[in-house]
Parts: sequence; structure tokens; C-alpha cells
Amino acid sequence: MPKNKKRNTPHRGGSGGGGAGAAAATAAAAGGQHRNVQPFSDEDASIETMSHCSGYSDPSSFAEDELGLCYSLGPEVLDEEGTQEDLEYKLKGLIDLTLDKSAKTRQAALEGIKNAMCSKMLYEFILERRMTLTDSIERCLKKGKSDEQRAAAALACVLCIQLGPGIESEEILKTLGPVLKKIISDGTMSIQTRQTCATCFGVCCFVATDDITELYSTLECLENIFSKSYLKEKDTNGICSTPNTVLHISSLLSWTLLLTICPINEVKKKLEMHLHKLPSLLSCDDVNMRIAAGESLALLFELARGMDNDFFYEDMESLTQMLRALATDGNKHRAKVDKRKQRSVFRDVLRAVEERDFPTETVKFGPERMYIDCWVKKHTYDTFKEVLGSGMQYHLQSNEFLRNVFELGPPVMLDAATLKTMKISRFERHLYNSAAFKARTKARSKCRDKRADVGEFF
Repeated sequence: MPKNKKRNTPHRGGSGGGGAGAAAATAAAAGGQHRNVQPFSDEDASIETMSHCSGYSDPSSFAEDELGLCYSLGPEVLDEEGTQEDLEYKLKGLIDLTLDKSAKTRQAALEGIKNAMCSKMLYEFILERRMTLTDSIERCLKKGKSDEQRAAAALACVLCIQLGPGIESEEILKTLGPVLKKIISDGTMSIQTRQTCATCFGVCCFVATDDITELYSTLECLENIFSKSYLKEKDTNGICSTPNTVLHISSLLSWTLLLTICPINEVKKKLEMHLHKLPSLLSCDDVNMRIAAGESLALLFELARGMDNDFFYEDMESLTQMLRALATDGNKHRAKVDKRKQRSVFRDVLRAVEERDFPTETVKFGPERMYIDCWVKKHTYDTFKEVLGSGMQYHLQSNEFLRNVFELGPPVMLDAATLKTMKISRFERHLYNSAAFKARTKARSKCRDKRADVGEFF
């Protein structure tokens, strides 16, 4: 049956008012057919509990239906089951839904668009609609609640990554940058919203900014946040974590990312300001803050030694003692998982500070592989992986901006036959995992048998 015929059939409603309402709602999501969508206002909070379309008791049910595959499926399924035309058709409907009266629907639409952008390169499609998307994101950031604001900020971040550096992404940053900065600095906003905005603001600025003044302004905004965690003179027992700690961590990591693209003179200035203060964060009782501070210190030392091979740090002995203590931490009051994670990170940080060494990591994607051989590259990779999630490997293969950042050269062109041979079916993956599980179980059993034999011998 033709696609348009299917979409005009009664939807969840049978006959009467429900069917008519569903037909009207379906017409709204179609790419070429637009219903009169009214932008939401401050008064919508009182009516969001009502159904916005006859025939739907749940205001988010329509959005869930229209999100379809591009909201829930990863890049593999999109490649196999969804054509480019189908995906763009769904995305047009999602863009319309970002203006819906229901907050749940708007949030679901924002997340659906973001998931599709993480899984596919949609440069031409986005380029034509970037102003519409930017306006919707700005409206959701200004008018929406916490979850909706976080979804909007995350979409802004991926939007800039898709477009890459250029006039288009600069315009997006000029529009959304002041809004993101206001949210980050607003103490009345939820911590989770400010945390997400801090990460996304840093990434957007990393991708899009061509104005050195704007870069310095962003650095100052972020350091004003995380510097509040620095040890005060009256704090003799270390730094106690607060609800704001997660915000300070995100601000510190975004600040560190932006420092990697700063001119040498600015890097020197920031090193003088913060290198002797950052070690105080190593005494924080939050393991994630300790790790963020340790990795930032390793990166700052790498930058300093890159500018001056004879760089000398006055408190090196005290710093290495702190790092060594964290690399061998055995405090019983800390969780085993936290201790294991901390020891692993700080062994590498200690090697970087003491021996100028970095343990090379290998990242495989498709037929290619990338070697992470320095702290700058590691921090950049970790940041973009946090934003793109499972779509990171796809973007490393296809996104020219990311390939330039990691010096991978132009994208490798593969024919359909080669791509098909590279993919492992779900059944084959299941068989492989089952065989691996059986092998591990057999090895453990042998090990237990040996221990039992030794026990009987003694």
C-alpha cells in the first residue's frame, strides 16, 4: 500500500472524533503538509496536562508514533532499514513538533533529531533548515523546563558538530551562546541543566568560534564556575563535594578542551593562574572531581612542556606525592569501583607528570584505526564521545570536521559490497559472544579445580 495511503488511515482511534483528530495530527508531521502550529508561551504550563489533539489521552503519544525509527534505532539499523528519504521525512515532522504545546512532545522531538544526527551525516538537510532548528532550540532553552533545556542544549551541540567550522555554525553560536552562558551562570536553574549547558557551550565554541574575544570570554565564564571548588584557606580537611560539584566538573573539562585551541600567550597566562591551584581539587571527596582535576593537570603539563621543554614546576615533589597516593589509594571508606577507577587514571597521570609518558590507546572504526598518543587528543576524543555516544565511530568515519581534528585525512570511500562484508549480523555476534562466554566459564572452572587440588594436597 502506498505510504500516503497508510498515513491517512484512522490512527489509534477507530471512527468519529478520535479518527479525525489522528488524521489531523498525522498531517502535521508530514514533510510537505504543515498544520498551524502555535509557538508555546509562558501560559502553556497550565494547559500541558490537557490533550493537545482529540483522540489522544497522552500528549506525548503522537510524538512517540511519529518519532519512529530515528528516535530509537542506532546507525546500523538506519543504514539497513531506513532510506535517506524516509529519515528526512521523519525529521521534517520532528522539526515541526519542536513547536508543539506539549513539553513532553517537544523534548521527544529534540531528542529524536539529536539521535538521528548522531547516527547519520545530514549536512545538506540541516544546512537548509539550520535557522529553523536554531530558533526552536533557542525557544526551548528560554521557555522550557530542565529536561527540555538539556535536550535543546545537546541538540545544539550535535548541530554544530554536523555543520563543522564555518559561517553557519558561527551564526548558531552567536544566537545560542548568550543564552547558554546565561543558563550556566544562573544559580536559580537546575544543576543538571547548567551542567549540560556547560559541556555543550564548550563543544560549540570549540567547533564554531572564529572570534578570539569570544573564546576568551567563554574561558572566563567557565573558570568562574569551577574555580569556586578551589580549596579555601579555612578548609584544612580537604574539599567537600556539594550539589554544584557536577557543574564544576563539566566546566573544568570544557575549559580544558578550549585551552587546547588557545594561542600560546593565553595558555601561558592560564597556566600561571591555575596550575598552582588545580592540585587542591585532588583532595575533593568526589572521585569524579579528583579524576577530572588529575587529567586536566596532565594535559596542562603536556601543554607547558610543549611550549618549553625545560618547563619547571616549583611544587613538583608535593604534587607527585599527592598523585602517587591517589594512584595507590586503599582507603576503606571509599567504594571499590571508585578506587579501581581512580588508581587506573592516576597511574597514567603520575607517569605523565614524572616521566612525560603517555600510554598509547588504539580506537578502531570500520577498516581504520586511530592512535591516541597524547593527553590533548585523549581529552578531545573523550569529550566528543560523551556528546555523540554510540555515533562516535560513525562520525570518525564520515565527519570531515572530526577527521581534521584527529588528523585522519579525508573520509575513506567504501563500496556497498565492502561495507556488507565488514558488518556482522546479530546472529553471528550472538554466537561469538556465546562462545566467548563458554570459554571464560571453562577457564574459571579449571582454575577452581586447580585451587581445590592444592587445598586437598595441603
